[in-house]
Amino acid sequence: MSLFEVLAAEPIALFIAVIVLSLLVGSFLNVVILRFPVMMFRSWKQECQDFNENMPTHPALEDLSKPYNLIKPDSHCPKCQAPVRAWQNIPIISYLLLKGQCAGCGTRIGVRYPAVELVTALMSAMLLLVYPWGWPLAAMLIFTWLLISMSVIDIDHQILPDSMTLGLMWIGLILNSSLLTPEGLFTDLESAVLGAVLGYGSLWSVFWIFKLVTGKDGMGFGDFKLLAALGAWLGYTALPLIILLSSVVGAVVGIAGIMILGRDKNLPIPFGPYLAMAGWIAALWGEKITHWYLNSVL
Repeated sequence: MSLFEVLAAEPIALFIAVIVLSLLVGSFLNVVILRFPVMMFRSWKQECQDFNENMPTHPALEDLSKPYNLIKPDSHCPKCQAPVRAWQNIPIISYLLLKGQCAGCGTRIGVRYPAVELVTALMSAMLLLVYPWGWPLAAMLIFTWLLISMSVIDIDHQILPDSMTLGLMWIGLILNSSLLTPEGLFTDLESAVLGAVLGYGSLWSVFWIFKLVTGKDGMGFGDFKLLAALGAWLGYTALPLIILLSSVVGAVVGIAGIMILGRDKNLPIPFGPYLAMAGWIAALWGEKITHWYLNSVL
């Protein structure tokens, strides 16, 4: 009996495999979240040496001759430069063993690192509530991991990298073509293409209407591309629910931040995380939520 057959036949084995895999992936996502934006900044700086003064500061931006990517340099403490050993890089467990501190200098390790690993594992495991072993589950794992990466990058830097948003969109269109299944993996190709077009076009229209009325940018172009990607995965019928959920949550969080935390209302709020979470919820329970809403209203 092959490993794939065991995973298909044994739900407990599948659950354990998904948890272990997603913890490892969550550890890698921390690297992506930390380094990918800096890689973009380095590229921009190389292309335009007179980049504006607001470029974020980072040691890797000082010397562009040294390699900096998702593999090099090796993981190390940003303060004492001590290398992170293999046993110090076990998801969540290493953080607990090290008591949240660098083994070399005692500098505190941000709690976000194990948090990303834990959230990645929990969200991946929750997919098993809806998707059994097969292509849909594998695709949704990738979908979830990319959304987590983009969300935290958007929180940190208020950018949604094109390589992630557009890559996610193309993956969705390919999966919903006839390459894997005749009818598409999550929806048919026509619905996926319409979802991508309407997803981008809807927020693009809101952006320009808001700009014409107020003279300000209401959101970034990355948000258009992310919604286009979600439409490509789930079809155009999922867009109203995604827009509604993300808008309501975004408004509640924004108002709470102003009233409770005293946040400046003029400070921009990244919208990508709300779109990502709304899209993920729609992927798991979109039809049930829509049916419940229609039955409650009608």
